[in-house]
Amino acid sequence: MSIQESGEMYLETIYILQKKKGDIRSIDIAHELGYTKPSISRAVGILKKNDYIEVDSSGVITLTDEGEKIASRIYERHDILTRYLVYLGVDEETAAQDACRVEHVISQDSFEKMKEEYHRRMKEQS
Repeated sequence: MSIQESGEMYLETIYILQKKKGDIRSIDIAHELGYTKPSISRAVGILKKNDYIEVDSSGVITLTDEGEKIASRIYERHDILTRYLVYLGVDEETAAQDACRVEHVISQDSFEKMKEEYHRRMKEQS
């Protein structure tokens, strides 16, 4: 099943928050993204319905295996794209904002080539 950009963004946010905080709830996502609780509740419902997340009886959200796979892929894209843009001379804030937009639309092939080039350049500098 294909997931929309907004769904990828929510999954990535859940992934990052879980790494930082452990257990997270809808309110944590709302605070992180600056969205209203009803917007987050709707998104959580859609992600749950599509088996990307699970929500336990106390409201703790966890990624399913499929949700974590998507989230970690998007997070890797964001991380590599941001670091590469900074390496090229873009300021960190702009690089992170641009990476956030690009991470959802870049093809896997193009991303892999950029990742290889980034790692090659980093190795040369070592």
